[in-house]
Amino acid sequence: MKRFHVTTFGCQMNEHDSERMKGMLESLGYEESPSRDEADLILFNTCSIRENADNRFVAHLGEAKRLKSEDPGRIVGVGGCWAQSVKEEVFRRFPFVDVAFGPGQIHRLAEFLNSDSISAQGYFEFEDFSGDLPARRERPFQAWLQISQGCNCVCSYCIVPSTRGREQSRRPSELIEEVRSLAADGVREVTLLGQNVNSYGRDLPPEERIRFSDLLGLVDSVDGIERLRYTSPHPKDMKEDVIEAHATLPSLCEHIHLPLQSGSTRILKAMRRTYSRERYLDRVEMIRDRLPDCSITTDIIVGFPGETDRDFEETMEVVDAVSYDSAFTFVYSPRRGTEAAAMEDQIPHSVKKERMAVLVDLVQARAAERASRFVGRSLEVLVEGPSRKDPSRLRGRSRHNKAVNFEGTASPGDLVEVEIDSSTSQTLAGSEVLLSGIGG
Repeated sequence: MKRFHVTTFGCQMNEHDSERMKGMLESLGYEESPSRDEADLILFNTCSIRENADNRFVAHLGEAKRLKSEDPGRIVGVGGCWAQSVKEEVFRRFPFVDVAFGPGQIHRLAEFLNSDSISAQGYFEFEDFSGDLPARRERPFQAWLQISQGCNCVCSYCIVPSTRGREQSRRPSELIEEVRSLAADGVREVTLLGQNVNSYGRDLPPEERIRFSDLLGLVDSVDGIERLRYTSPHPKDMKEDVIEAHATLPSLCEHIHLPLQSGSTRILKAMRRTYSRERYLDRVEMIRDRLPDCSITTDIIVGFPGETDRDFEETMEVVDAVSYDSAFTFVYSPRRGTEAAAMEDQIPHSVKKERMAVLVDLVQARAAERASRFVGRSLEVLVEGPSRKDPSRLRGRSRHNKAVNFEGTASPGDLVEVEIDSSTSQTLAGSEVLLSGIGG
């Protein structure tokens, strides 16, 4: 039996794409190898959102070159956003690569493997969503559900529209059929995926067009789905109906990821984010008014071209005011082919690093304050497995998307109550409440 090894870089969408690659390969008779040196097929699912992902990938590709030289029969494949962004350049820069494909072309990998091709092949055309590929899930009780692909936004720093194409929504009936199948297979938690989930459905024909909040309601109604999450929404499309869904749908978790990117309206305009600082804060106020216990997380970019000290201070003011439960913080790196890469007044790396350090300190301080509200409370936790730092303890996540390490006897996939006795900016800790457990 032939063996494959997949290395994944980047976002949750890439993680799900890798699950689909693995499921497809297993359906072709391959089995997964724990290491590259034992694999007949070495695959990389690449990201090109930020420069460090590119650099890490290229370093890994060097090992694949060595392994290919030792066994010329090995197949090396490169998929994902980086492959799409450079296209045929992959083969010029890395002539040992056998196949390259964009994120919308995963199914063409199977076509290549089943062909008698003796030359390198690249697949980069945008096609309709191929959602019927089998997926090999990391955990049997959790699943991604891709509700759309592509993006219609024109953020000046982002290459997603050029690597994943225009937004395409999947039909509601197709999605609900997939959710029912997942529930029947033992899935308890589903995370809806899209580049901008809350613009879902706008491209569908009138007879099938529904709002994102309507889709949330349909998924919530499927028996067996006990937790529902989604990522990522866009602040410009976060409306009252979605916030109301959080308040009324039993499975929809108390967590909203609301990317800020910058707290300066001037920088937001340069980023082409289509909302202002004031509108963003209005969305946060709406969430907090209706869902006071909801966790709010975010993305922030430091050092965007032209960002002044005052612009950065305005970002710090928003972080201080919102008090995020956590934040993904990034130093701006120019992406080839984007408007921002050609902008004047690029910020020196030393300034970016200084600002990043100050920002992270504030984010962690506010996150620690927010996490302390859980101490003394009993939270429902979905058990994921042993704690990473202490295998004698268990690890899971609360509905607020907080990592919880705890003493207990539950099994992965169980839903249990955990009494929280301590917190940090990143995690909660406690003990399973055995008498009131609601395990699987």
